[in-house]
Amino acid sequence: MVKNKKFTLEEINRIIEMAWEDRTPFEAIEYQFGINQDGVIKLMRENLKTSSFKLWRKRTTGRKTKHKSILRISNVRFKSKNQK
Repeated sequence: MVKNKKFTLEEINRIIEMAWEDRTPFEAIEYQFGINQDGVIKLMRENLKTSSFKLWRKRTTGRKTKHKSILRISNVRFKSKNQK
């Protein structure tokens, strides 16, 4: 995670939205916002209710689509030119 990085409310909302998406890898979040997987987990823990955080962690733990290095080529989807 970027040290002392302050995210706007809009950025936090977008990071949370991307983290909940099954097919958005953590590497995409890191590329766009400069926050690694551990930073995303910390941000989610700080901004979600405990029950929501636990549900999210259960969904993402061990999920192949959340890690770009594990994704197969057939899983690659269209990406808009506006996306980083």
